Amino acid sequence: MSGLRTGGALGGDPIAMEARSLSAAAPRSRAILANGKLLFFLFIFTLPLVNPWVRGDGVGYYAYLRSALIDHDLRFENDYLAANESFLMSRVDAQGHLLPSLYTKTGYVANHFSVGPAILWAPVMIAVHGLVLLARQFGVHVAANGYSHPYLLAMAVTTAGYGFLSLFLAFRMARKYFHERWALLATLGIWFASSVPIYMYFNPSWSHSFSAFSVSLFLWYWERTRDRRTTGQWAILGLLAGLMGNVYYPNAIVLIFPGMQVLQSLRSTRPSSVLFPDLVRKLALDCGVFFAVFAVSLLPTFVSRQIIYGNPFETGYPPLTTWNWASPVLLKVLFSSDHGMFTWTPVLILATAGLFFLIKRDALLGVSSLLTFLAFYYFIASYSDWDGLSGFGNRFFVSLTPIFVLGLAALLSAVSDWLGKPARAQAVAIPVLALLAIWNIGFIFQWGTHMVPARGEISWRTMIHNQFVEVPLRVTHSLETYFTHREDMMQHIEREDIEQQKTKGTQED
Repeated sequence: MSGLRTGGALGGDPIAMEARSLSAAAPRSRAILANGKLLFFLFIFTLPLVNPWVRGDGVGYYAYLRSALIDHDLRFENDYLAANESFLMSRVDAQGHLLPSLYTKTGYVANHFSVGPAILWAPVMIAVHGLVLLARQFGVHVAANGYSHPYLLAMAVTTAGYGFLSLFLAFRMARKYFHERWALLATLGIWFASSVPIYMYFNPSWSHSFSAFSVSLFLWYWERTRDRRTTGQWAILGLLAGLMGNVYYPNAIVLIFPGMQVLQSLRSTRPSSVLFPDLVRKLALDCGVFFAVFAVSLLPTFVSRQIIYGNPFETGYPPLTTWNWASPVLLKVLFSSDHGMFTWTPVLILATAGLFFLIKRDALLGVSSLLTFLAFYYFIASYSDWDGLSGFGNRFFVSLTPIFVLGLAALLSAVSDWLGKPARAQAVAIPVLALLAIWNIGFIFQWGTHMVPARGEISWRTMIHNQFVEVPLRVTHSLETYFTHREDMMQHIEREDIEQQKTKGTQED
């Protein structure tokens, strides 16, 4: 009997193997469930931070939704005239009328901001509009104009929800390649030590949380179906690619992932093989379906551009031919005091370094991630407004949130392997990430309250002094004001922003 038991175990008795597999999977399943709950409850706990206001770039993004839902058109005069003063000041004349230069050849007000956020807001906002109309029938005095509190609160909470989903999907990807603890810590690190909180909570009318979500959703589905993707799944992937493009045009760079997968498939089979022609035909069909669905799913962008500009391919941005392709500001994007990505959000140094360790864990995923980051980096460095003007950190890179989560998880896992004991690595990782998050939150506080300039270069000496001296003195009172007298606080910030724009002579893009 002893021999039978030993032989069964070593020889791979299916029943014994399945029992061991279930036994090993149970703790992991419990850990996955517990960490998923932790992330969700953390999201619920932070929801009071959402700031229901529309300002800056958000005026343009929100206008697509409000104008279509309330006015049933894409004429944005009402939206622009109701905008915050710092957005409006360079768009009106002395009499308060929109400048003639704002109108396109079709007679519409120019709006170069993307339509994708409005698409993602729409399901919730349509329901809210219906509830507001119903409430008015019962005598509730609430304006059904898209600007009353129910609309703005729903907009802000919806944005935060999409931001959370971007992080949760990234967490789900990371835990497939790395231990649960590293996936969790990486998700928390990017959540609280990068620019993500600004666009998830403080400026919810901007596009960056939606961009992070659309990229996360695309990469999650790409990774989930990468081993055996059917033609129908290629079509779904094309639909998700179109969502990325509708939200933020540079997200098309993420198509490097399926492109690298196609190249890998071609390289895995010799051209002389009898299977090669069938493989080529299958890939040609799949890619054709992918790009056909991708093009069709971009119709919201094409139609809105046609209506507003009279050309479906007009973006409203400066032509690509005017960009600085030959002289990108590569170092400034990373290290400048003017919203440098690494200097403002140093956790991204760790996340970017981790991409090289991600390559060791999974070559296709790692190389695709690194190439996507480098292409995106070069693209932003070639843009005239590479600093994002008044954003926190280099806001454009929020789109790559899932890639940064994967990179940071890879680095933490590599450190664990190097130290030899996960507990030892965790004892290092948790304090480092906590300090980076605290530093980031203090920096956000300085930026949000204009202790440092929102635009242009900052003084690192002043910033560091503020972190250790001024922030601890002011943060409690400011948080109390944020939760009890938020409207007054936002108006004060707006006035300071106007003064800064008048001083610098710049206007938010």
